[in-house]
Amino acid sequence: MSKLALYRKYRPQSFDEVLGQDHIVTILKNAVKLGRVSHAYLFAGTRGTGKTSVARILAKEIRCADVDLIEIDAASSRGIDEIRALREAVNFTPLSGEVKVYIIDEVHMLTKEAFNALLKTLEEPPSHVVFILATTELEKVPETIVSRCQNFSFHKIPENILRQAVISIAKKEGFGLDEETSSLIALSAEGSFRDALGLLDQISSLGDKNKDPEKSRERDNGAGKKITGQEAREFLSVPSREMVENFILSLIKKDAEKGMEVIQKTVEQNMDMRIFLKLILRNVRAMLLLRLAPSIKDKLKEMMSEREFGFLEKNKDLSEAGELEIILRILLDAYETRQSSYLPQLSLELAFVKIISRKS
Repeated sequence: MSKLALYRKYRPQSFDEVLGQDHIVTILKNAVKLGRVSHAYLFAGTRGTGKTSVARILAKEIRCADVDLIEIDAASSRGIDEIRALREAVNFTPLSGEVKVYIIDEVHMLTKEAFNALLKTLEEPPSHVVFILATTELEKVPETIVSRCQNFSFHKIPENILRQAVISIAKKEGFGLDEETSSLIALSAEGSFRDALGLLDQISSLGDKNKDPEKSRERDNGAGKKITGQEAREFLSVPSREMVENFILSLIKKDAEKGMEVIQKTVEQNMDMRIFLKLILRNVRAMLLLRLAPSIKDKLKEMMSEREFGFLEKNKDLSEAGELEIILRILLDAYETRQSSYLPQLSLELAFVKIISRKS
C-alpha cells in the first residue's frame, strides 16, 4: 500500500490549522460567526499557500455536506459546456443540508465564453449556492468576475513559519531535522506549504541511508532518525553555509581570487545556482537592514538560523549601507538574467566582477 503524501496527510482541517494567512482566516471566521457569508469569493495567491484548503474549511464551516461540495478543476474543465452544466446544476437544492459550495480551482484557465457564462450565474446566484474561485494568476481573471466576488490575497508563508511546521511534522513522523535542514526546506519551498511538505517527504528517506540494521531497530523502537544539513544540502544541491559566507566576504572585501574560487566550486559540485544566488541576496539584504534599521533585529533573527544570523551580525559593519545597496542591486540583476545565460554561473561571475571592480 502506498504511503499518503505528507501534504495530504497534514492538510489543515480547520481555520486554526491554517498557516500564515491570519488576515484571511480572521475575516472568514467572523463572517461565518455573524452569518455574513458572501455568495462568491475569489482566492488568489501562489501555489501551496492554502487556497483550496481554506475553501474546503469555509465550506465545512457553513455546514456544506460532503455530497454538496463540488470541486472543479478549470485546467481540465475550462469550456462553455462545463459551465453551462454548472449553471443548470446550481438550481437544484442541496442533497443534504442548506448549502451547495462550488470550488473552481485555477479559474483563470476558463475560456472567454466560459467566463461569460459563469458571470451570469455570479450575478444572480440561487440563495443556497456559494462559489469559491481560486487562482494563481489573478491578472488573467476578467474584471467583471473579480468585481462580483469578495477578494482575498493569499501571501507566501514566511520561512520561520514553514521552518517550525516542518520540524513539528517531522517529529510526528518519527524523525528529526537539525536547524540547517529545516531552514533549507523552508527556503527552497519559496513560501509554499505544499512544496515544503513535498520536500520533507522526499528528504525523510535520507535518514535511512547507510544506516545499519541495529540503528534501524533503534528507530523503530522510538529513537528516531536524524537528518543533517549536509544530507539535505546534497539532496537539494545547495552550497554549504561556508561557501555562502566566503562568497559574501569576498564581495565585501573585493577578493577576486576567493570569490571566483567559490563560484567554481558550486559548478564542480553541481550546485543549484538559483538557490546560491537567493541565499546571497537574502544575506546581503539582511546585512543592509541591520545597518539601516537595528530595531528589526529580533524579527530578522526569527527568520534565520542561529549561524546565519550570527554571521550577518558579526560582519554587517564591514561595508557601508550605500555599498551594500549597490551590491544588492547588481546581484538582483544577476538573479533575474541567469536563465538567459548559456552558462548557469555566468551571470554571477559578471556581477561579481562588476562589484569588485567598482571604486569605493
